[in-house]
Amino acid sequence: MSQTTQTQLITIQVEQQRQKLRSERLGTVLRALGRSLFNTVITLVIVIGLWQLIVSFGGISPYVAKGPADVWQFLFVDAPDVRPDDTAAIHRAFLIGLLVATLQDAALGFVVGMLIATVLAVSFSLSRTVEASVMPLALLLRTIPLVSIAPVIFLLTGRGTAASVAVIGTIVVLFPALASVLFGLSRASKESLDLVHVYGGGNLTRLIKVSIPGAGPSLFAAARLSVPGAVTGALLAEWLSTGTGIGGNIVKFNASAQFDELWASVAIITLVTLLLYNVVQIFENLVLARMGMTRTLQ
Repeated sequence: MSQTTQTQLITIQVEQQRQKLRSERLGTVLRALGRSLFNTVITLVIVIGLWQLIVSFGGISPYVAKGPADVWQFLFVDAPDVRPDDTAAIHRAFLIGLLVATLQDAALGFVVGMLIATVLAVSFSLSRTVEASVMPLALLLRTIPLVSIAPVIFLLTGRGTAASVAVIGTIVVLFPALASVLFGLSRASKESLDLVHVYGGGNLTRLIKVSIPGAGPSLFAAARLSVPGAVTGALLAEWLSTGTGIGGNIVKFNASAQFDELWASVAIITLVTLLLYNVVQIFENLVLARMGMTRTLQ
């Protein structure tokens, strides 16, 4: 067999292996996507089912308790004698405006909280001195109820400002995200760290080359868990500080007996939070499957 023929055979075998790897990787990604979508549908079905059970068998007056069908009719169905200023389209537009405001506040708390959590986790990994000086303060803040320190936050940032929303959202997001990222950074392979050290790499090099890439699953988990935390922080900030968005209007709906608006706003923010959580989870599964970290998906 000539050298040219051997080279051609090797090229063909290499290409076949590449195609096999692409096929296996695509199959892993599709399985991860299918599993995530299935979990999303199951979660929505369970939540709607529990909601209907509570409304049907909770002993609450139908005037106060509104089920999924009532919310659907309020948002999408017009009665024959409906007033022009009380249509389903107007209801949707009003609640969507509140939802957008709440999501903007949640996004602010999510971004700031995740950024600070990541910076702190990296700082703790690089310096035990920083960890020893900052961690006690973080644990102290974690044990204090947020409602009790809200007046101090408003005194420092001003009531109704974006800064107050960012601070409250950050506090809610920060601590779970920090714990998750720290856990991921601490799970770095000892053999890989020793290898970098042997070749002259310092703490920063080991962090960049080994710890951070290996902490990918924990970073995604922190982002996923921070989504409902950010929404909760936004609702709390709107209730205590700004008075806008869904959080600021739920109390108004309850006080004025606007129970259709109350249940519809709760249903919308719950549905959107579940969808955002599962969107992050789908993205996480796809990325980890693409990186070959399929064991974290089981």
